[in-house]
Amino acid sequence: MEFEFVASSSFNFLTSFGEKYGIPVQGDTLHLPSTLGKGYMRRIDLDSGFKLVIHNYTLNEEFVLKRLPADKTNEFISIIFHSNEEAASLTTNGQQQQLRIARTTQFAIQIASYDLESVIRFPAFTAINFIVIGIAAVRLKSLLALQRPNSVIQTILNVSPGFLFYESMGPDVQKTLKQLTAARQEGELSALYYHIKVLELMLLVFEQLLKRDQVRHSPIYKDDIDKLLIVRTAVLSDLSQPPQLAHLAKLVGLSETKLKDLFKQVFGDSIYNYYQKARMDEAAFLLKQSVYSVTDVGTQLGFTNLSHFSRLFEKHYGVKPKKYASGG
Repeated sequence: MEFEFVASSSFNFLTSFGEKYGIPVQGDTLHLPSTLGKGYMRRIDLDSGFKLVIHNYTLNEEFVLKRLPADKTNEFISIIFHSNEEAASLTTNGQQQQLRIARTTQFAIQIASYDLESVIRFPAFTAINFIVIGIAAVRLKSLLALQRPNSVIQTILNVSPGFLFYESMGPDVQKTLKQLTAARQEGELSALYYHIKVLELMLLVFEQLLKRDQVRHSPIYKDDIDKLLIVRTAVLSDLSQPPQLAHLAKLVGLSETKLKDLFKQVFGDSIYNYYQKARMDEAAFLLKQSVYSVTDVGTQLGFTNLSHFSRLFEKHYGVKPKKYASGG
C-alpha cells in the first residue's frame, strides 16, 4: 500500500489516510481494520500551530510513505522521530538508506525543510513506530526563546530552503517516545500529559542542535543529499576501517572541502568523528549481546591495541567495555 502527502499546517494525516482507505476517524484516533493490519494512528493538537501525530501499527503488506515537496509559502516545520526496532528503508531524493534505532541512532531524528522529498518503505508484518511533531516557525521561535541561536537553529527558524539535519536518539529520547506511545492517556489531563512529553522531546533535540558548531548554511540540493547518503553508507559499511576522505570525495565526485563542509552541516560532526561514534555504538551493541568478549568486539572493529579500544569506549560511555558488558 502507498500513501503520499504534502506536509503543511492544514494537512491532517489521519483524515486523509482514512478517506483513502475508507477508515473512520474516531475522535483523535484512527484504528486500523484487521484487513489492513493492527494498531493505530493518533493526532493530538497541542496548541495553535503545534501538533503531534503518533504512528503505532503493523501492516499486512509493505507500506510506502511518500512525502512530497511543499509550497514555498509553507512555514511549518516537521521533526520526525523514528523508533522502529526493525529496519525500514528511507529514500531521500533517490538514495535508499536503512532506518534502525538500535544500531544507526544518528539517523533516527530528522529535521528537514519544506522542499525535501522522501520515501519511507516499511516491510509487511513489522512494527511501525514513529512520531511526527509539526510546529509553525513562529510558534517554535516563541517556544525556544533563544537570545543567541546558533546558525543551525537560525536556519530552522527562518524556514530556509534546502536544509536537512539528522540527530542521534539517546536514551532520554527513547524513554520519552515509549511513554508517548506505550499507552493511551485518558481523562481531563491527557492533553497536558502529551504537551509535557512533546516539550521534553523538543528540549532534548534542540539541546543537541544548540551544541553544533557555528557553520554557514549552504542549501542542500538533490544531488548533494544523494552523495552524502552514499558517503554515509560507505563510512558505516565497514567499521573496522577508518574512512579515507580522498577516497570518499572521489567516490561521489565532490571536492574534499565541500564534502567535509556538507557532511558536518547535515550530520553535525566530521566524517571521522561520525565514524568513531558509530564504531562505539556498534561496540556497545555487540557487548550487550553477551556473545562476544571485549577482545572479540575490539578485534572485529579493527582495534589492534585493545587498551586503546578500552580508553576510547570509556570516553564515549563513561565505563570500561568489560563493566559495560556486565551491566555495570
